[in-house]
Amino acid sequence: MNLTQSRRHFAKTFAVGTAASLIPGSVLGANEKVNVAFIGIGGMGKGDSKTVAQTELVNVVALCDIAMGTSHTADIEAMYPNVPRFKDFRQMFDKMADKIDAVTVVVPDHSHFPIAMTAMSLGIGCYVEKPLAHTFEECQLMMQAEKKYKVAAQMGNQGHSGANYFQFKAWTEAGIIKDVTRVDAYMNKGRRWHPWKFDAYQTGEKMPAGIDWDVWTGTKVERPFSKYLHPGNWRSWFEYGNGAFGDWGPHTLDTVHRFLKLGYPTKITPVKVDGPRDWIFPMASTIRFSFPAREGMPPCDVTWHDGVKNLPPRPDELEEGRKIEPCGKIIYGNDLVFKGTTHGNPLRIIPEDKFRELAPTLPKVTGKNSGHHKNWILGVKGEEETRSNFAVAAPLSQVFCLGVLAQRFNEELEFDAETMQITNHKEANALLSGPPPRKGWEQYYKM
Repeated sequence: MNLTQSRRHFAKTFAVGTAASLIPGSVLGANEKVNVAFIGIGGMGKGDSKTVAQTELVNVVALCDIAMGTSHTADIEAMYPNVPRFKDFRQMFDKMADKIDAVTVVVPDHSHFPIAMTAMSLGIGCYVEKPLAHTFEECQLMMQAEKKYKVAAQMGNQGHSGANYFQFKAWTEAGIIKDVTRVDAYMNKGRRWHPWKFDAYQTGEKMPAGIDWDVWTGTKVERPFSKYLHPGNWRSWFEYGNGAFGDWGPHTLDTVHRFLKLGYPTKITPVKVDGPRDWIFPMASTIRFSFPAREGMPPCDVTWHDGVKNLPPRPDELEEGRKIEPCGKIIYGNDLVFKGTTHGNPLRIIPEDKFRELAPTLPKVTGKNSGHHKNWILGVKGEEETRSNFAVAAPLSQVFCLGVLAQRFNEELEFDAETMQITNHKEANALLSGPPPRKGWEQYYKM
């Protein structure tokens, strides 16, 4: 048994006997590299794979993608010509689990859950792209698994390790951001589904060679291959993706949700839904989340605006001639108004004159911090706490899952955070867990 196998065996054995005390990554030596497998290496997966490799803290030991050997995966395959390749993550774990310390999971929303649950149950650290999972229940189970198996986990909302994270934290701790009663968040870029005139699954195409469609389908009902599903277009469908919420919400509202300690809303109200469809996300929507008072903070309404022309109300404080960017947020406190965009970009106080006036008194955010991917790798090594671990990322993603249900049914939903139930809509409540998994994929919900 080699060093990595011994280390993995020890981690599993130790976790079973003393799970409460296991530090993620603590079986790795200080100078030892993390053995990582990349799952999903086309599209966003290509970028995540390269960024993780650039930390110079990893050995790449496996590649996995349902389209392995096609142009979709060619770039990363060329970088690692001698690394084992797999199309099916189950086969990879069966053959190599004892050689893997960590995995990136950069696949469609509906496939995050079974891969991450398998990895965590094996004591393997996970970097899972946003949103965390496809359903409210899946997010809950992943959060519980992170705690149960004591793994280093991170959701891929990269801005949660950027300037906005450290600024927002410092400004809330200093009382600069306080008494927030309203937030307007918006994503006004075009979406993949906007040109589509249909509202039904498309058939009749021949599937390109080299794709494992069974693994792509995962827990869902199998449907014919279509370019309107793969690659990338899966985000457009309620059955597979989480729409604009899943794509941009974690990059826009992550610090608002965390540092204002929003938790779960009591009501989710579809203020406007343009072009509602049964299978595909609407052309535009305005969804209001009503959060109750908590820990001395007042009730707060967070209103989400998506759709190309569905802009938020222009704040009176915004300087004349300044445009509202396509993606961002406006935060209204009793005394101050803050404007920001997405990802790691810092906030500014508006109007600019007020910002300049207060600048000398604002907390200085200094110091060099690890980037999001490096933070995760250091978490696997037991050297840092991951900033967007599943205890943080799951409740955030669950809020967006509730928003998707409000879009889908175009009805106000009432949510009870104690029972984790939608209390006024049986069909929406049933979709907190989604339809039953496809036969042969049930086990992931019992790990």
